[in-house]
Amino acid sequence: MKPITLLVSVCLAGVWSCATAAQPYTLDQLLSLAMQGNKGVEAAAAGVDAARAGIASAAAYPNPEVEYTSGRVSARVPGAATGTGQTVAITQRIDLPSQRYLRQEMARKTLGATAAGQDQFVVELLAQVKRGFYETLRREAEFEATLEDLALTQQLHERAQVRVDVGDAPRYEAIRVGAELLNAQKNSQSALLRVNQAKSFLRGQIGEILPVGFAVEGSMGKVAPLTTLEELRQTMLSTNPELIQYRRELERAGVAIDYQRALRMPNVALKASSTRDPEVRDTQFGIVMTLPLWDRNRGPIDEAAANAIRVRGLLEAREFEMTQQLDSAYQQYQIAASQVEALESGIVRQAESALRVAEAAYRYGERGIIDYLDAQRVLRTARNDLIAAQFDLHVAAIEIERLLAKPLTGTHP
Repeated sequence: MKPITLLVSVCLAGVWSCATAAQPYTLDQLLSLAMQGNKGVEAAAAGVDAARAGIASAAAYPNPEVEYTSGRVSARVPGAATGTGQTVAITQRIDLPSQRYLRQEMARKTLGATAAGQDQFVVELLAQVKRGFYETLRREAEFEATLEDLALTQQLHERAQVRVDVGDAPRYEAIRVGAELLNAQKNSQSALLRVNQAKSFLRGQIGEILPVGFAVEGSMGKVAPLTTLEELRQTMLSTNPELIQYRRELERAGVAIDYQRALRMPNVALKASSTRDPEVRDTQFGIVMTLPLWDRNRGPIDEAAANAIRVRGLLEAREFEMTQQLDSAYQQYQIAASQVEALESGIVRQAESALRVAEAAYRYGERGIIDYLDAQRVLRTARNDLIAAQFDLHVAAIEIERLLAKPLTGTHP
């Protein structure tokens, strides 16, 4: 078992060395790459361009209609001339100022909603990249801890085997440490797999612009303290792009109702025509008007009103949901911060001290191997709890940043 365990340790250490030797990326660099490499950013920008083009379409004037007819003129009475008759007519529809203004206003509201949707996509993307970054840091920290445990357990196994060989300890001691060594080996392999999974998720958010063999540079540092929950709520309600998008859509829905009502006005067009036959040339000017007698546009008006009610309901629902999410993230932040403080200031240090005492006692024969393994297990648990608490603290901060659509100062390493 000893040669196999050494081989596994060397392989894991070699894989880790190759991974850490790759070009390291900081969080700011990864965020910049995400804006360049994620295809969704380009798609969202194209949607904004399309909405901006809609304003130009809404501002366009209707084109004139030109009509030309030609035919044979036949005599029906004696002495009448025969030949070719031609008619040319031009019709220009008049764009009513009220309808034109409302149509343009709808296009502007659509652009505002689309731009807010683009902002929301970017906020969600950056939040995912940050989460992936800290997830990678967490998994790397856990993997490094498992490598330390593996190396320490390997040394302990060698020491226990020597004591068994010279007769200072029963064979059970070597078997017990051997089981712990296999468990440490399994934990290291699992931790390395989780590192690769975290990196795969992070690269999936950024795109192919991020090389496969990349490394991250940073630490699970401190997070800036928060303001009061009420201030965070007010900030979220005023800055969250998703809520802004709903508000723009609600404004557009209100303008759409007015626009559909304005369409009940009669459509007016100017018409000029000229008719020429072998004997007479006739020129006429007139007005073409569409009278809304049968269709009063009731269906589109009711549809626009129902859509406004729907958007208002969605807005109110999302405001409530996001308020609850902010409350939950704020509580998670407070809990994680207290856990980090407790683990850093007391629990981890006490576990390290207990391990040193147990190691010394075992070396001098005052304590058995079980006490030493228990102390090592307690330290491993406390250290993993600290890493998890630090990650939870950053996740809570990232969630608050996502809801506020603005960074919290000091959250980046």
